[in-house]
Amino acid sequence: MIVDPRRSAPGNALPLPLITVAVPSLNQGRFLAAALDSIFAQGVDVEVFVADGGSTDESLSVIRAFESRLSGWRSHPDHGQAAAVNECVARGGARYVCWLNSDDVLLPGALQALVAALDDDSEAPAAYGRAWKSIEGRDDRTEVHVEPFDFIRLSRRCIVSQPATLIRRSAWDAVGGLDERLHFAMDYDLWWRLYRQGGPLRYVDRFIAVDREHPATKSINNSLEHFRESVDVVRRHGGYEPAWTRFVPLPIRWRLAHAKRRVRTMLSPSRKLERSERTQRTRS
Repeated sequence: MIVDPRRSAPGNALPLPLITVAVPSLNQGRFLAAALDSIFAQGVDVEVFVADGGSTDESLSVIRAFESRLSGWRSHPDHGQAAAVNECVARGGARYVCWLNSDDVLLPGALQALVAALDDDSEAPAAYGRAWKSIEGRDDRTEVHVEPFDFIRLSRRCIVSQPATLIRRSAWDAVGGLDERLHFAMDYDLWWRLYRQGGPLRYVDRFIAVDREHPATKSINNSLEHFRESVDVVRRHGGYEPAWTRFVPLPIRWRLAHAKRRVRTMLSPSRKLERSERTQRTRS
């Protein structure tokens, strides 16, 4: 159980913070400090709960270094990322909630911008902004595909970046948080349910977070399962499913996804420059 030692002390009634931040983690110790630093540097009143799934790397030493600033933490095997996030959010009491995976970071002023957007739009169940993708081993960053909210576009692909999102607790509670049966597309499913319950999510046109991609990234190492869950989410919520997904065998779809990723890598700015230089040498 995650317990806030400051609130559990007898007679210690602290005012509720503005934002509950859940940080699920498993063997991401080399990234965890940067994630926590980015949260505490936001300049807003936060309560941060870390749910570690029983890491065997340096994660516990990192957590203990931040212990005095955390509202609670625990480390033991659990039922997965969605369950860990739900557990953290349930321990908090702030008006807004979000989660930041331990290998991602928030950009300066990110939470303030999202809070301002929700304060300005009392009907929106959540607000989200733009995000960068940082691929380990590369110096450049690419932009995550994010668009202003649109039902049809959401049914064709996920247009909301999870680490760049802030949710009203009332909306979170109304839909029951994350679906713990999902392990890869739990965020995509949540956007759908928030929309169905409370209407369109509010788009903020500024960069909010950096989504880090590395060899241990769960969604990259389980592309087939991620794709299958995403398609099931669209089917379940009655959205538009592209016709080709019904006929192309899943293993082929998985290989197509990897082929697209290789093409994006090949067409990165550095690769484009190398190709241009080779072409010039050939012509000269």
